[in-house]
Amino acid sequence: MSGAMRVSVIIVTYEWPRALDRVLEAMSLQTVMPLEIIVTDDGSAPETRSVVDAWQGKIACNLKFLWQEDKGFRAGQARNRGVAASQGDYLVFLDGDCLVFPDFIKRHLALAENNCQVVGNRILMSEALSRLVLEGREKPFCWSLPRWIRGRLMGEVNRLLPLIRLGDGAWRKKRAYKWSGAQSCNLGIWRRDFFAVNGFDEEFSGWGHEDADLVVRLMGNGVTRKDGHFSVPVLHLWHRENNRNLEPDNLKRLNDALEGKRDLVAHSGVSNHVGENGFND
Repeated sequence: MSGAMRVSVIIVTYEWPRALDRVLEAMSLQTVMPLEIIVTDDGSAPETRSVVDAWQGKIACNLKFLWQEDKGFRAGQARNRGVAASQGDYLVFLDGDCLVFPDFIKRHLALAENNCQVVGNRILMSEALSRLVLEGREKPFCWSLPRWIRGRLMGEVNRLLPLIRLGDGAWRKKRAYKWSGAQSCNLGIWRRDFFAVNGFDEEFSGWGHEDADLVVRLMGNGVTRKDGHFSVPVLHLWHRENNRNLEPDNLKRLNDALEGKRDLVAHSGVSNHVGENGFND
């Protein structure tokens, strides 16, 4: 599928410019570059834009920045705005606290398949290692295998198995309709499939489950899960948990989707932003 595919990487961020700087550094080392990287900001202070500006010309692809007013956790809307502003045929979603390996885009391209969404996984970094990464003193996305083994023994990372690289195969579709564990911090979707369900549902408010809801609605529309395990892991920086006060309401919306009580097409989604500031359809 990798032929002439144009990949847009959508990175959502909020008030963590040092982490975003490390994420963009890792993206700059890709062996296969995407068409573009779109950093979509859910209301941060100007320092975040300064980080993106500093990387202009240092990454061998288009780098765009979008900002929306801080009105609480609205990551779904931020991602929708990023997609509306994108040009790619294939969308890779990444969070602003997740670092990638140099083969990340290459591997996503290799796994892309019609009527599939590629669900990647994470390696969690300890608080101590995350601090060193943010200070620029450690770059685990460039570690050697012996350094990885030492990191695991020291408790700097929670596992090593995701480092294994396996090829494509039917086994990657064994969990075709398993939505749990799928997160938009590492997710590959065809643009046409994203628009078919109107993207993320912006009626979700606060932290929680808007990414699972998207995956469930995609599955209901015939776009099944394809596991990206042993191919496209990301490195997740340690941080305190987000405020989860509104999670129960979001969980109810997710359960309604699972029970077929909500439309597959979001009533308020990416279509809200088509044509916004020249954004594309």
